[in-house]
Amino acid sequence: MKKTALLFAVCSVLSLAGVAQTTWSLDPAHSKLGFTVTHMMISDVDGQFSKFDAKITSSKEDFSDAVVELTADVNSVNTDNEKRDGHLKNEDFFDAAKYSTITFKSKSFQKVGENKYKVSGDLTLHGVTKPVTLDATLRGTTVNPMSKKTVAGFKVTGTIKRADFSFGTKYPNAMLSDEVTITANTEFIKG
Repeated sequence: MKKTALLFAVCSVLSLAGVAQTTWSLDPAHSKLGFTVTHMMISDVDGQFSKFDAKITSSKEDFSDAVVELTADVNSVNTDNEKRDGHLKNEDFFDAAKYSTITFKSKSFQKVGENKYKVSGDLTLHGVTKPVTLDATLRGTTVNPMSKKTVAGFKVTGTIKRADFSFGTKYPNAMLSDEVTITANTEFIKG
């Protein structure tokens, strides 16, 4: 009986060790969260959020079970034009006084090819939560020679529609494209 109990305890510890969660924290110095919208159907305008945070939690080395959580500070929007940034923060667009953050939490991180993933989850923007699916590419993992910590790089891209989030509804598609492209180049530190 004691041998059975000991064997059960050892197996339990080994199985728990096999599913240990690893948390990867965003390295903000080597990460960027941006967006692009087409202006008057003739030119693209790029912007970014200067303040955002994200983490990845995964028990598998290939990230196929990863959970991603991201929060962006709407007041940090930056399009390299102060007047436009102020307009984006007002009630015509982000309404930053009312909706100060954008959040994303993944529900699945599905491997679809070599270092390629489909990341599906809930995006909350302008007080509206909708499911979105983004494309992610694992650019690789390595050990940072300065910090001696393991890091992973991801590029994430996708498209959302302004109309889905009741965002900038005063402006027709001929002035601002309904489609907004999201691009994130991120580096995470294994914790």
